[in-house]
Amino acid sequence: MSFSWQAFAIASAIFAAMTAILAKIGVAQMNSNMATLIRTVVILLVTAMIISARSEWQKPSGGSWVGWACLVASGVTTGLSWLCYFRALQMGPVSAVAPIDKMSVALVIVSGWLILGEPFTLKGALGGSLVVAGALVLAL
Repeated sequence: MSFSWQAFAIASAIFAAMTAILAKIGVAQMNSNMATLIRTVVILLVTAMIISARSEWQKPSGGSWVGWACLVASGVTTGLSWLCYFRALQMGPVSAVAPIDKMSVALVIVSGWLILGEPFTLKGALGGSLVVAGALVLAL
């Protein structure tokens, strides 16, 4: 069975929504940094189980030092994002925190254009602007 990137993106959005609600409940009685550590360990275990079930273990090789450096930096920025997200969830309403977090969509559109050379389109500009506008409406 083969799924499209759109199916995986929709699944990602559903899981992200579940993450926000479950995390809000989870950090209510716990330090947000400890909650992030617990979440990270669970992600590591689940990913290891998926890789094992699919027999995808392999020796990490290939790629350039730039690719490796970007993966490491991506891991650092993911961790920082999660730490900030969980702290924000602990302090604010999930209905405002999650939309602000999703303003990353607009930042990715601009970064894709500036850094990756992806096309800048009216559709992308309009969509990114609507994401920002929606986040601001929900957060204010």
